[in-house]
Amino acid sequence: MANLKEVRIRIGSVKSTQQITKAMKVVSAAKLRKAQQRIVQMRPYAEKLQYMLGQLADSLDGSDAQKWYQVRTPKKVLVVVITSDRGLAGGFNSAIIKETTKQVREKYKSNSIEVDFFTIGKKAKDGIKRDKTNNIFQSDDVIFSNLNYDDANVIVNQIMELFLKGTYDAVDVVYNKFKNAAIYFTTFERFLPIAPAEKTDVKSSASNSKMMTNYIFEPSKEEILSQLIEMSLRTNFFRYLLDSNAAEHGARMTAMDKATDNAEELIKALKLQYNKERQAVITKEILEIVGGAQALNS
Repeated sequence: MANLKEVRIRIGSVKSTQQITKAMKVVSAAKLRKAQQRIVQMRPYAEKLQYMLGQLADSLDGSDAQKWYQVRTPKKVLVVVITSDRGLAGGFNSAIIKETTKQVREKYKSNSIEVDFFTIGKKAKDGIKRDKTNNIFQSDDVIFSNLNYDDANVIVNQIMELFLKGTYDAVDVVYNKFKNAAIYFTTFERFLPIAPAEKTDVKSSASNSKMMTNYIFEPSKEEILSQLIEMSLRTNFFRYLLDSNAAEHGARMTAMDKATDNAEELIKALKLQYNKERQAVITKEILEIVGGAQALNS
């Protein structure tokens, strides 16, 4: 009977866990809908701004705005690592840490380039700290508790200022780019300096040359570009956070859905084991009764 009691207790424990995973799935699904709506609305605007800035790179000679495109020989680089504050999201956070470690080792450490980390999310800080050689310049563990544009600006303004001062020659961002509830892409992306748009083929370049060069600037080219570039950088950084936030909720919803299904399968297996054990106990008791009766008759 001890085995039967243990199995019953385990079935109850798995059922309790299943209720928790179901509740977490529902909560993540509700948060995902809101986060997905925000990133879907933001992404076209941010990507179009980034495209425009890339196309304007060749027309900035002599302009103060050219400072954002200035490519310097990298001696010190800042890597912004964006994860979630909580776990139970499958491989969401571990994928970021693995990609960061890989890219930093191949691009920078192998070339003796100094790297500092700016971690966003508690899991980013915990993951980067595992390697004692990593230097965390700064951490933000609270922004995802109430993600908004103003709080994101506090972070990105500091990063932009560090780049302009020359503290860092380049800034990279590692984040999970949201596609849908079940799919995200771990992305290592250059944030500063701004990369010029890739050159297209000759025909395409010729057909678009007028569109690229015939801008009319009012009040002045320098003033507009300076404001436009800074606004684009802030918008693009906020897009990283929105992408990561939506991908997190999608990953957690998917993970909890799988956990719920696995719990259901385990409950079925435990019930089958319980019934077999119970049947074996009943059979044993019947055999003992029959054996006792035969012994009395003899």
